Amino acid sequence: MSNANDTATLVANSRHSLPRIAGMPMPAFGMLSVVLLTAIYTDNLPAGMIGGLLTMMVLGELLGFVGDRLPIVRTYLGGGAILAIFGAATLMYFPVMPASVGENITQFMQGGDFLNFYIAALITGSILGMDSKALVTIGTRYFMPIIGAVLGAMALAALFGTLAGFTLSDAVVVITLPILGGGMGAGAVPMSQIYEQMLGQPASYYISLLVPALALGNVFAIVFASLLAKLGDRYPSLTGNGQIMPGVKLEERRQELDIAAMGIGVMVALGFYIGGQIIADLIPLHPYALMIIVVALFKIFGLVPQTLADAATQWYGFVARNWTFALLFGIGVAYTDLGTVIEALTPAYVLIVFAVVAGAALGAALLGKLVGFYPIESAITAGLCMANMGGTGDVAVLSAARRMQLMPFAQISSRLGGALILLISGLGVPLLFG
Repeated sequence: MSNANDTATLVANSRHSLPRIAGMPMPAFGMLSVVLLTAIYTDNLPAGMIGGLLTMMVLGELLGFVGDRLPIVRTYLGGGAILAIFGAATLMYFPVMPASVGENITQFMQGGDFLNFYIAALITGSILGMDSKALVTIGTRYFMPIIGAVLGAMALAALFGTLAGFTLSDAVVVITLPILGGGMGAGAVPMSQIYEQMLGQPASYYISLLVPALALGNVFAIVFASLLAKLGDRYPSLTGNGQIMPGVKLEERRQELDIAAMGIGVMVALGFYIGGQIIADLIPLHPYALMIIVVALFKIFGLVPQTLADAATQWYGFVARNWTFALLFGIGVAYTDLGTVIEALTPAYVLIVFAVVAGAALGAALLGKLVGFYPIESAITAGLCMANMGGTGDVAVLSAARRMQLMPFAQISSRLGGALILLISGLGVPLLFG
């Protein structure tokens, strides 16, 4: 009888010791995966949100689980974040995944606005969850490391570009500025229109030149984020472990889980997002940038009741915990052209892109340290989040760095920093090509 009990105990313990994927026991996750794959390859996957979100969650969590356990990928390449993105892009490139599934996910991400839905939750919840005094202390100094990132990126790009045989104008205008420009929609597309007006070729011509730099820069930014996280583990004095400034804690209020509050949090996040869209009709800035400003002002002046702020924070926690790998998988399908990245992989081109991202991180770290920020957090937010693909890149970079709570500062870099780069493009192109 004792042996039978011991055997039962061993079996139970072995079940509990199995790792979980997306919080689910492995057998249950395996059964769900079989159902999903059967639906995909028998053409029975529903269109719209149901099919798109389930595919992104299951495959994103699976790739994230694997990436976080592969030694080299986990340590040096961004772990689950980069595998979720490029695993998805690879499935579409070869193609292993049917085109109809990719089209459905792309429609859900872009037409269904899932990316904006996710980022709205992160911006609203993380800012409203901050202490208002900390927000003021940090915000007034934050543009110094952004300027450091721009100067550092341009300096190293010019140096390495000269060594690689590129002209100064190509190294700065064709490679550096698009990498720093805030992504595709807010950076490369308007930048191509600026170039069209000033240089004469159609915008589509410049897009084809800018996209490889943008895509490759995003890869390096994710890799560097993972390396900086490891550097912080090795040298704790360089990092605040997600706190951007010594003596200023971005602490979350402890609160009881409240299902009804999450519903309120959804409405608060979407309300602020739509408010940013309305103001963008009046002020020529990206809606994300305006949303950040509005949420920050509401927080600083105490215009949001604490119950609503707590609700937005709970919703942010739910979204970040459950949908990050799903979103990264969607980014790989909808926003990452693996062919474009592969075509850009000439040694000289890769060297300059590496220099741009390294220069942005180094410049942001140095000037961030000068104004009192932790170098690693400053390098990640003001440096790498200037050098990635905007909102999609911010999620990937912060996920690789294990610092998702820094999303508001990442978005300031991507949006307001991106607007600064567009201004530099408009002023600098005539000087370099005139």
